[in-house]
Amino acid sequence: MDLEIVTLAERPDLMDVFWDMETSWPEFMKHDPIGNSYYSCIEECFRDYVLMALDGTGRIVAKAFSAPFHLPEGDLPDAGWDFALRNALLIRIWDETPNAVTAAEICVEPAVQGTGLSSLMVDALRDNAGRLGFSELIAPVRPNGRTDVHEPMAAYAFRTRDDGLPVDPWLRVHVRAGGRIDRVATRSMCIPGTVEEWREWTGLPFDTTGPVEVPGALVPVMCDAEHGTATYVEPNVWVRHATGV
Repeated sequence: MDLEIVTLAERPDLMDVFWDMETSWPEFMKHDPIGNSYYSCIEECFRDYVLMALDGTGRIVAKAFSAPFHLPEGDLPDAGWDFALRNALLIRIWDETPNAVTAAEICVEPAVQGTGLSSLMVDALRDNAGRLGFSELIAPVRPNGRTDVHEPMAAYAFRTRDDGLPVDPWLRVHVRAGGRIDRVATRSMCIPGTVEEWREWTGLPFDTTGPVEVPGALVPVMCDAEHGTATYVEPNVWVRHATGV
């Protein structure tokens, strides 16, 4: 496939069609409040950190999102995706200096999934972070190959195949690209909602208090039927990529 990778800063004209590309995300994943705050201002704040892969006709077939943030000293935080994006937004408000780049999302048009585009976009995010002067790209990876929602993420994340690569397809993409699995972010993303919202997002009844297994979720959603709320707290896996800078 003949591809060109550009930043949103280089092709701001593509904002007119930017959100038209089909994705395979479950509906509930589109309702993380911190993530939506980030996505709402990418054109204004993060144009240099958003990449697009264009096919030979100029159509967007993959997108990769990232943001500069301030990484604290010590262990990477338990709060992964939400922490990094919230921090990226706050340091702009506070006019502070970022010291790392977080990967936020890579999405590939369903029709061309399985063609190696995911690996290409990981490489592009890492290279773009280096181009912008950062020594690391840090990714809170969503290991969506995990099928047992009750298996601890700390066990699954470090499971390997006979060739030594991770059993999870997304983690495998990152490791093949030179990434190093660091640790689990146990509360990487939090999606709260009313039971009515969760019913709309999933088509499930959400009428009983307790854990609810939702297709596409990495852990059960905790429902409080008596109070009319449900909350999803997703674990991710921190992966570090050196940029060579």
